[in-house]
Amino acid sequence: MSDEERPAARDGRRMLRLSLIGIAALLVVSSPLWGPVLMRRMAFFHVHRIEIMGARYVAPNDILNRLHVDTMKSVWDPTGPLERRILSQPEIASAHVERKLPGTLVIRVTERAPVALVPANGGFRVYDERGVALPIDPTRVSVDAPVIMQPDIGVLRLLGAMRVGLPNLYARVSTVRRAGAPNELVLQLKEIPVRTTQDVTLDRLAEIEPVEADLMRKQLRVLELDLRFRDQVVARLQ
Repeated sequence: MSDEERPAARDGRRMLRLSLIGIAALLVVSSPLWGPVLMRRMAFFHVHRIEIMGARYVAPNDILNRLHVDTMKSVWDPTGPLERRILSQPEIASAHVERKLPGTLVIRVTERAPVALVPANGGFRVYDERGVALPIDPTRVSVDAPVIMQPDIGVLRLLGAMRVGLPNLYARVSTVRRAGAPNELVLQLKEIPVRTTQDVTLDRLAEIEPVEADLMRKQLRVLELDLRFRDQVVARLQ
């Protein structure tokens, strides 16, 4: 081999080595089986930061305490156990842990939403649509929800459906009480009471706002709206 050929051969071997190293690194990163196992041992991927998204009522420190993650843990550790620890929090409905390389875990949670406040011991207890009392202290965290006198599962389910399907109307409900027949309810909106039944549909409740708009346009003052009659909304006027 001539003197001119030797540098070219060395350059070729060097490029081959670099290519093989690159391919090996790609296999390590992309392998779903042994790649993360190898990277778990690297200090570069130790957890240095945790971001919590979606928590309003649950204090972030409560979630961190359940995670039991310190700076010796790797972002490549399995996320399933972390998600199960978060779900042991009664207020959490779902949890998902994502990796943000090199050293961040992103925790996305969905909380069980409060739908009503119930008087208890000189204050209020917070309930979700399942009729379960949530460990939320309304004196510590603002909870904007209607007041009902007892944890009535039928009323709670109706309020839960309204919160999702008719959020603007739900936000106007200040109290709900039973009245008259066993199936009868009165939804006290901030402006006017609405008499209805426990099995009322969201489509039926959606008729309230256009009726209100029509009455306002006609400058009529209303004492009560009544949805108990089929295919009509009865307005009792002053």
